Amino acid sequence: MDVEKGQPRTFWGVVKEVFNWYPSHYPAQERKLLFKLDLSILIFACLCFFTKYLDQSNISNAYTSGMKEDLGLYGNELNYFNVAYFTAYVIAQIPMLLLISRPKLARYMLPTLEIAWGVLTFAQSRVTSARQLYALRFFVGLFEAPVFAGTHFILGSWYRKQELFKRAGTWFICNSLGTMVSGYLQAAAYTNLSGVAGLSGWRWLFIIDGIFTLPVALAGFVIFPGIPESPKPVFLTHADVALAKERMAEEKVRPPGKLGLDVFKRSLRRWHIYVFVFCYICMIISYYPAGYMNLWLKAERYSVPQINKLPTALNAITIVSSWLGTTLAGSVYPAWAVYSVAMAACVFASACMTAWRIPVALK
Repeated sequence: MDVEKGQPRTFWGVVKEVFNWYPSHYPAQERKLLFKLDLSILIFACLCFFTKYLDQSNISNAYTSGMKEDLGLYGNELNYFNVAYFTAYVIAQIPMLLLISRPKLARYMLPTLEIAWGVLTFAQSRVTSARQLYALRFFVGLFEAPVFAGTHFILGSWYRKQELFKRAGTWFICNSLGTMVSGYLQAAAYTNLSGVAGLSGWRWLFIIDGIFTLPVALAGFVIFPGIPESPKPVFLTHADVALAKERMAEEKVRPPGKLGLDVFKRSLRRWHIYVFVFCYICMIISYYPAGYMNLWLKAERYSVPQINKLPTALNAITIVSSWLGTTLAGSVYPAWAVYSVAMAACVFASACMTAWRIPVALK
């Protein structure tokens, strides 16, 4: 069904709508603005999110590719690495997001934070103990904390609701793409770079990830405009910014104002927040165990390249389903219907993994 008109769509009508990023009924100036926003904000947001998950997931790939043995990590160190990362992630989340919402800081925050975690990614290639990694993972989590929610905020400050689903879907698949590429990079580094310059293959993974990260951060200082109220956007004209503000006014999106106690009170009184948080927690609980698939493969004595490559099949499926589901939910089918199908799949997968004694292929 067409979400807006309530009319049934043909298959080709659905395909056309999925790829209809610049509606023909938009004025030429607005279509041009959308294209410029995609070239600047969307591309940087996608690359930023890609490198975030590249640098977030590399710890598990490194662990199963020699780091465990080289550093003598035979206890719960990998869990503690993740605890250190997410502890900082939780602590920094709200303060960092408040800073990103400030017009003068919005343009520079994400590129600056990306430089910081890129440098720390390089530093992880030189660690000699678990304690050093605890500290580095803590600060990587600190600097990466606002990327997920902050990018949502930035996208919502420029795009209309019906435009946002497709862009957000394209942006979100970079999560799985980063994790997927990390697996292939580690497999290649282990096979081709082990021993080069006296470094193990897992150390080269951190170096390669850092090489990916820093150029993206530097590009952000040039092409990323922050929010419409941010000063001096390089890629957009004054007319572009004026049109963007007009569009957001039509969508009833207000520019950031002063923060006071009443803002927090209004937010905490909305039932939507509690329902969303509950649903998101449930999704994370069902999704995150998949990140430990490589540990199971290592325990089953698969080769290092297999340990890093086999889990990428899950990421490939996630890329397709995330992009298609988000796009359909925004422009073709009701969001609740699409997400109900997705949640049913998560429940089935979680039930299978809970039972555990199932065929290996099903796992």
